[in-house]
Amino acid sequence: MSKSAVLVAREALVAGQAALPEYASPYSRQDYTQPQLFALLMLRQFLRTDYRGVVALVAEWSELRRTLGLAKVPHYSTLAHASRRILADAEAGGLSLASRMPWSGVPEPAA
Repeated sequence: MSKSAVLVAREALVAGQAALPEYASPYSRQDYTQPQLFALLMLRQFLRTDYRGVVALVAEWSELRRTLGLAKVPHYSTLAHASRRILADAEAGGLSLASRMPWSGVPEPAA
């Protein structure tokens, strides 16, 4: 387990790219990819903060923005909406990636 927020963000971005489509809809504004939003959500959990807190930290942390490829920082409500969408996919039997991340506090399912 890493204590580096930048390393966690990088690993979450790679995991999100492997498991998620780039955009939730072909009609979305395409300001942020789903893997970027997923990485921000995992970073929020890792840092144990709320949506506004993670947005404030990323706004001040240029290395994190560079690691995630963010040209601008999303509004906290964008993360809240992405969280509901990604969790809804997981509950429907799709995405189970968030529960497998080592810093999530949720044990991996037994094989």
